[in-house]
Amino acid sequence: MLRFLSRTFASVQTQRKLDSAAVLQSFLLSDSASSGSIERTVMEPKLYRPPPEVRGMTSLDKDAFTLTITVPALQVPTGVLNKVVKSLKKSTIQRPGVHRVVQDKEESSTFRLVLLDPHRVSSAGSFSEAEAEALRSFGVSEELKQYELKLTYDNLKTEEVLEAVLPQGQDVTSAFSRVGHIAHMNLRDHQLPYKNLIGQVIMDKNPGVTCVVNKTNMIDSTYRNFKMEVLAGEENMVAKVKENGVTYEFDFSRVYWNSRLSTEHQRVVQLVKRGDSVFDVFAGVGPFAVPAARVGAKVLANDLNPESHRWLQHNCKLNKVESKVQTFNLDGRDFIRGPLKQELPALLKGESAVHVVMNLPALALEFLDAFRGLLQLETPCEQNLPTVHCYGFSKDDNPEADVVERASRSLGFPLEDKCSVHFVRNVAPNKDMMCVRFTVPKEVLFCSEAKTEPSEEPAPKRPKCEDSPNLT
Repeated sequence: MLRFLSRTFASVQTQRKLDSAAVLQSFLLSDSASSGSIERTVMEPKLYRPPPEVRGMTSLDKDAFTLTITVPALQVPTGVLNKVVKSLKKSTIQRPGVHRVVQDKEESSTFRLVLLDPHRVSSAGSFSEAEAEALRSFGVSEELKQYELKLTYDNLKTEEVLEAVLPQGQDVTSAFSRVGHIAHMNLRDHQLPYKNLIGQVIMDKNPGVTCVVNKTNMIDSTYRNFKMEVLAGEENMVAKVKENGVTYEFDFSRVYWNSRLSTEHQRVVQLVKRGDSVFDVFAGVGPFAVPAARVGAKVLANDLNPESHRWLQHNCKLNKVESKVQTFNLDGRDFIRGPLKQELPALLKGESAVHVVMNLPALALEFLDAFRGLLQLETPCEQNLPTVHCYGFSKDDNPEADVVERASRSLGFPLEDKCSVHFVRNVAPNKDMMCVRFTVPKEVLFCSEAKTEPSEEPAPKRPKCEDSPNLT
């Protein structure tokens, strides 16, 4: 729809040029007719109109996309060529792999042809006043020439190839998440018959991508690592990525990683100061823990997935912060009621801030009950209570109120007006990822209420991918 609207807007903007454009089109039609190839040389609203035989292709045949089109051009003396190209930069043709300056038919050593965008230039009257003045000052005629431009698969954009291949009227999705050398897609059902072709196109059109994978709909295990199939390229799943100046390595097929959370990782880490303590309950491979340690915090990081724990340790060493990070391979509640509980009494008496990060949005709100009655002190300490950053998904019409209500219910204490809620991102239609930030109330931390005892992260709560179309 946006593409359609942009074309409509462009046609309105150029309405005043229709008369001169019609003259040019008539000229092109007569020339094309003499060559016997009217269908493929007339300038169209779309610069590239694919041959009909590519529709429905499931095995990529690059040669089938080759097409010759006619574009306008200016004959420019070589002595002023660079100045003219600079002056016409908004009007020259912009195509992957297409040279804007080419040899003319006479192969003259004194002239070259500058290829123009037919969407912008249809006649001499199409040039802006500034462009026309520049051409006059350089002694360049505004008379348009024709140039037969051969477009190949290499000159096409990803969307153009996929629009040409997939059935008409169906959505074309070329979006993917980039994880190092891996392009991670989430194809829809109608795209699956073309999945290998789509994978090859994505790899061809994105330098550095050597593997394209498609995520299946179901979570493979309780560890948040999705089943995926290789659509094109190598099967090497060990990725190396850099986020906010920090390098991470991990096996993408066995751990959880989402490049779209880069801004959120940075936002929370910027709240951490040197000397603070950070407890990362669901640490993954370390996108909160490692940068927090790099700013000088003392970090205790935990993840239930043994593979995530292994790569967490690896990334601590890779970034030279292993002396500042203690790692654990425990269930989230066991970590809160174990290492966190052991460290907390001394930290409550200090002055440095204590942060608890709980980034498991499908379940983290349910783990807040682990803070009920966590400490037993004769005189409850209020000096330095921990700050919790807890993530959750919401499909509610009022997601802020929803996650606050659920956090309050889990804590057994009303958080309304005692917390802040940050919108992280929209992960699917009518599904938002939110972060609730609050100080653990002393009434919760030191209460004598009996704890509930689900001893592990409950797998039945995760039957589906938490962020189906786009990842979380």
